[in-house]
Amino acid sequence: MSMIRVSSPTRVDLAGGTLDLWPLYNFLGGAQTLNLAIDIRTHAEILPTAGEVILESADLQETKRYPNISAALADTDPKFLLLRVVLREIAPDRGFHLKTKSESPVGGGLGGSSSLMVSMLKAFCLFLGRPLPEPHALAHWAHNVEAEILNTPTGKQDYYPAISGGMNLLTFGTKGVEQEVFPLTGSPFESKFLLVYTGRSHHSGLNNFEVLKSAVAKDPRVMEALRNLKVVSSEMVSALRERQWDFLAGLFRREYQARVQLSPAFTCPEIEELDRVSKAAGAEAIKICGAGGGGCVMLWCPEGRRETIAEACEKAGFKTLNARPVQPLSPLSANGSVS
Repeated sequence: MSMIRVSSPTRVDLAGGTLDLWPLYNFLGGAQTLNLAIDIRTHAEILPTAGEVILESADLQETKRYPNISAALADTDPKFLLLRVVLREIAPDRGFHLKTKSESPVGGGLGGSSSLMVSMLKAFCLFLGRPLPEPHALAHWAHNVEAEILNTPTGKQDYYPAISGGMNLLTFGTKGVEQEVFPLTGSPFESKFLLVYTGRSHHSGLNNFEVLKSAVAKDPRVMEALRNLKVVSSEMVSALRERQWDFLAGLFRREYQARVQLSPAFTCPEIEELDRVSKAAGAEAIKICGAGGGGCVMLWCPEGRRETIAEACEKAGFKTLNARPVQPLSPLSANGSVS
């Protein structure tokens, strides 16, 4: 068999982040999350071997070799836990060389680990000739595996853009998750969207766990912030459906305020400095990515000002990322190749 190559998008969450965490959306009578697939990708490549198992991580710059799958699963190196748990789930019946790589900054808040999980599951399905699960089943599988690895509450939104691309509307309720994928044609996301890395890594599990504990305890401040996030998300869905693009900047600003109200840990000195620098250069709003506390931030720029704002951010010591939205992928596409 030839090499299997698979890549998957990461994402920027636009509204309703944190609300995808079970059972927070149940506390609110359901909720909606909007996210956008971007072309900062994760990669998984698999080559057949005569029986040896080789795990190679470009991000760790490490390679592990084992005589067989049993030896690989018996290893206890914590740095390769993600790959080992995927192997346990897949149970390959032949030798292989797995190479993984993520273009996302470590702790970037772009759902990089979730995207990599999807890339690996897709790649192994192709390698072993197994049918790829439908999107909800694949997202459910990847979500549960990652929660086990992280040993902390995890949201579910990150898997869908990795699977489907495009702009995803995810509706969470008592009967499960409903997904709608919007095309990006005619939207301003190509011209007004700017992604910036603060230079500070984040840990999504810590912020999520604190919010969940406070919500279970019915903390009034946290519950009010969650309700505000739900309202902003609902209004953004309406604005996107009606193509009322001028409303988005104000909604991003309200989302930021509600998120900081949810927990001060969602912001940090680097995010606050980026807010100041970018707005002085003309940015209309900022959007914290993921659980915040560092990582990446999306800037919403006026038409024609994107490059000027990017230059101001770079001059202040931040790193701008050349990210662009990803159009919807074909249903059940592995977005992979055999070569």
